[in-house]
Amino acid sequence: MDKKMTVGIIGVGMMGHGIATNIVKGGYALTLLDHPGNQPVDDLVAAGATRSDSAAAIARDTDVVILCVTGTPQVEDVLFRAGGVLEGLTPGTIVIDCSTAIPSSTLKIAEAVSNAGGQFLDAPMTRTPKEAAEGRLNLIVGGAPELYETCLPLLQTYAENITHAGPVGAGHRMKLLHNYVSLGFSAVLAEAAACARRADIDPAVFMDILAKGGGDGVVLGRLRPYIEHGDSSSFRFSVANALKDMGYYTTMAEEAGAAHLTATAVRDTYARINDAGMANSPIPEMIGELASPSRK
Repeated sequence: MDKKMTVGIIGVGMMGHGIATNIVKGGYALTLLDHPGNQPVDDLVAAGATRSDSAAAIARDTDVVILCVTGTPQVEDVLFRAGGVLEGLTPGTIVIDCSTAIPSSTLKIAEAVSNAGGQFLDAPMTRTPKEAAEGRLNLIVGGAPELYETCLPLLQTYAENITHAGPVGAGHRMKLLHNYVSLGFSAVLAEAAACARRADIDPAVFMDILAKGGGDGVVLGRLRPYIEHGDSSSFRFSVANALKDMGYYTTMAEEAGAAHLTATAVRDTYARINDAGMANSPIPEMIGELASPSRK
């Protein structure tokens, strides 16, 4: 991909801001959609990015449009609404969806983009805002191999590990599988940590035994600072986002006719914490709620 190609981004939140920062650093001209949910963008504008108040205009005036919004309802809205991306899409424009989404919706969106003359990749990400800012995200990409190769230099500006998972929809399917495993481990560990607290187990001993045995891994590393010191900064993923992703996973499993008894239990755990008023709390903080006397 020629670096002179222009890029638009819709969704400059905690993840999108890091993506946008590294795209600009990579030498691409960038236009971002003004939105109340954006992180502060003065630094991006100072680095050369421009702002627009119209998704349709961004689609009309750029070669690649990156979507980094919350989930399926937001992706569908920004594409299909009046003044949305599809309204401004021109032949050959590439739409890259970095959001987490329901794969059956992704297929419908890809068809709509194609019918409008555009091209589509689903390229959801893993890792955290820290890695996004560092340009070290992991991407799981679904789409035509030729389009993937065309877009790879752009993707490499903000991602460290990039995997082509298969045709359109494969990226979102694999992202949900990944998040189910990650969030499932997180829920199990949070519940175990809450039980350890109620059982008067020393947090340091609890962590040491898990780290030396079958409980070691990335999730343990993310939750460890909170379990030992009450520091949740290393895992900033919210309970509401966890509940959303688990809902998407169980929907995918239901549509595929796959077993999802454990996934349903994990989803219900996040739902209970969400309904307890902790929707915006980072996942580690659910340990305190699970350890409260009212939780059995």
